[in-house]
Amino acid sequence: MKVCTDACLFGALVANYQPSTANWLDIGTGTGLLSLMVAQKDPLAKIDAVEIDEAAAQQAKDNFTSSQWAERLHVFNTDILSFKTGKKYGGIISNPPFFEDDLRSPDQTKNNAKHNDSLILSELLKIAEEQLTEDGTFAVLLPYHRVNYFTAEAAKFNLHLNRQILVRQTTGHDHFRGILFFSRIKSEPENTEIIIKDQEGKYTAEFTTALKDYYLYL
Repeated sequence: MKVCTDACLFGALVANYQPSTANWLDIGTGTGLLSLMVAQKDPLAKIDAVEIDEAAAQQAKDNFTSSQWAERLHVFNTDILSFKTGKKYGGIISNPPFFEDDLRSPDQTKNNAKHNDSLILSELLKIAEEQLTEDGTFAVLLPYHRVNYFTAEAAKFNLHLNRQILVRQTTGHDHFRGILFFSRIKSEPENTEIIIKDQEGKYTAEFTTALKDYYLYL
């Protein structure tokens, strides 16, 4: 399975900004990319990674087993809506299916990964509200056009936006992703942006700084 540049950026920023915490929940882990990036940066992190697709869950399990953090990474091949551990998480991360109402693929696996058939955003927020510790952080990657809607919906679940990072491909492009950090604590959100490549097609200094610990060549 391929991983996307924006997902890598999301994982790096979560690992950089989230305070160290023992219990993490990765909703819709896919290949396990986000969990692996957090485990690399946070030596205390013990991560439960949930993935509904069997093939993806197996790939995440293989990736976890091959890593040096295998004992702290656990994958669960199940629907997050029925996932119950009885514990709370100080960090919850998700790169959810978000291409709602966009062109669909004849491959249902791809639809589950990219559309909201298996998990709608309100359900994601309900899960985060139920399983987040009182001082925990919930981080999510979304398409830019869903940022304001999701932020407003999150407030209904007593989850408040603390940090917003908008992402552009280049200075000549509009924002296409939003990286959002929520908690139960109301505060004035910190708003920044990251541009992935400069006018010459090279990675920007901000992108390089965020990803240098994960990419072999930058």
